[in-house]
Amino acid sequence: MKFNLPTPERPPNRVYPPGTPTMHGLTSIITAGVVVSGLYFAREVLIPITLAVLLSFLLAPLVSFLRRLHFGQLPSIFVAVLTALVSLLAVSTLIGAQIAQLASSLPQYQEAIEAKIETVQEKTVGRADNLLQRAAAALQRVTPERPAERQPRGRSSKPTATNPMPVEVHEPAPSPLQVAQRVFTPVVGPLETSFIVLVVTIFILLQREDLRDRLIRLFGSRDLHRTTTAINDAASRLSRYFVAQLGVNVGAGATISIGLAIIGVPGALLFGVLTALLRFVPYIGTWIAALTATMLAAAIQPQWTMAVWTLIMFVVVDVIAGQVVEPLLYGHSSGLSPLAVVVAAIFWSWLWGPIGLVLSTPLTLCVVTLGRYAERLRFLTVLLGDQPALTPAQNFYQRLLADDPHEAIVQAERILREMSLIDYYDDVAREGLRLARNDALRGVFTTDQLARMNEALLDIVENLETVEGAPDQRPHPEFAPTPMPEAKDDAAARGVTVEPSAPPPDRAQILIIAGRGAFDAPTAAIAGQLLARRGFKPLVANYEDLRAGTVDTSAFKNSTLVCIITLDAAESPPYLRNLLRRIQERSRGITMVVGVGGQTERVADAAIVASARTATAFRDIVEQCLFAANAAPVKAESSPVTPSAQPATVRSG
Repeated sequence: MKFNLPTPERPPNRVYPPGTPTMHGLTSIITAGVVVSGLYFAREVLIPITLAVLLSFLLAPLVSFLRRLHFGQLPSIFVAVLTALVSLLAVSTLIGAQIAQLASSLPQYQEAIEAKIETVQEKTVGRADNLLQRAAAALQRVTPERPAERQPRGRSSKPTATNPMPVEVHEPAPSPLQVAQRVFTPVVGPLETSFIVLVVTIFILLQREDLRDRLIRLFGSRDLHRTTTAINDAASRLSRYFVAQLGVNVGAGATISIGLAIIGVPGALLFGVLTALLRFVPYIGTWIAALTATMLAAAIQPQWTMAVWTLIMFVVVDVIAGQVVEPLLYGHSSGLSPLAVVVAAIFWSWLWGPIGLVLSTPLTLCVVTLGRYAERLRFLTVLLGDQPALTPAQNFYQRLLADDPHEAIVQAERILREMSLIDYYDDVAREGLRLARNDALRGVFTTDQLARMNEALLDIVENLETVEGAPDQRPHPEFAPTPMPEAKDDAAARGVTVEPSAPPPDRAQILIIAGRGAFDAPTAAIAGQLLARRGFKPLVANYEDLRAGTVDTSAFKNSTLVCIITLDAAESPPYLRNLLRRIQERSRGITMVVGVGGQTERVADAAIVASARTATAFRDIVEQCLFAANAAPVKAESSPVTPSAQPATVRSG
């Protein structure tokens, strides 16, 4: 008779997957669409306000400086706004005068310009025309000719659909009023916008503190610390960026003007001002001015010497300003990734035109800064910020999922230039293993995938066998005998702790037992490597070998320490408690160290594992083993060490 036994049910997962998508995502998409539409259709109103806000950020340091000189609030704001207005008028006047002078001088260079145009046409358009003419002649020789239609004699041809009668349209001469309107209409708009910007800037500077308080009340009155920090960070970051960028741009423009004047390019001041203004446009601003100046230099001189020197001048100034001066003033980055700067320039220029192109970087920087504190804007910081998208531990785990141990080794070697090996194992590898363990408990891995990940982890640990890493920030001085409790209290009062460096030769043997978790074997390999670097002689076994009785009994006799490595230590599963009890029964008086999954929070389980030292990190394991190896022999009747016992250290405080 054949029985169909029911399939045993799979135990429920202890770690559950993230929540399913809700209406929050759809609401966020709709909100983003409404905001973008509002920015586009209300640009006539928003552009002056945005310019005023950014101008207030630029003038805020000057106002604060004048206030520190005991100027009143109104005089400080008046002087700052007047300085900005005079600067704008001076720049506009300079640009207009330079354009008029350059236009009046162009007839002097007409012959050279025509010669260069002819040369360029001969080299480009002329060759293309010759090629097209040869192709047309070849086609004409191949194609048969059609007989021409004869027109009847003595009759004039009437206009038809193929031969329409030519008609000329003459507009009447414009009146003086229309001429004045055509001249002043392009000027009225910018003047009106400038007036609105100055007025709004004055009111923003007058009510800066009041506006700050209203923003805090509107967006974050429940968390004053977070909101105040976000507003202050955004304001200080933007002010620092604007002031530094303005200084760099003015310096670059002055250098370009002097250099072009020395070379002999006409309109040197004009191109210097254009360079200073266009450098606010990321990446392409400087090269717009460079292209214009180079084309003019190439047109006014028969040779190409002036054009080459002009281009070299722009390249040298841009490299020095971008790679030397800007990193010294506000770091190597403004807080945005290079791709984010380009995408922001395209997006804001699509919304607001040329003004949006100039304002793209500061506006995006403001949004990214606020995203560091507002949870709903955090995705913008991740997408557009210059910070790494994944932590080193997440990157470590992601490389394991991608079955790419080579990239994980490269990442480890890069991190170890600034971090010690034990800190790398604690801060990167251990956290990555905990992420992997959580996914293993969810049951998302197949058996083959788990095996490949464990092999990759062992390969990584083996490749780091000879890597030293950066110097340890917590050096281990020479071992001093463990003091009595009274001596410990006295040392603590003097700010001195005791910390060993190496075990005695007769106590260097240590038995490392890996738990039965999915990733406990590579975790035990890491612990063995670190203990071997400190002078121990580790013997690594796993839980299955101990349970099956295949572990040599001499390993317990020759070892005074047993180190149980499992990522399940915090949960204190039944198998771990049984393992501790079995080891105690097998070898009385042996010292046990349990790690690295964290401290257990359940009192009953803590009482069960009270006979062992607990460690929450690889560094704790090494220190616990060193102290246990250098301590006096523990008698059977001696009180066990509680999990809360912390290792003593010898560092001057």
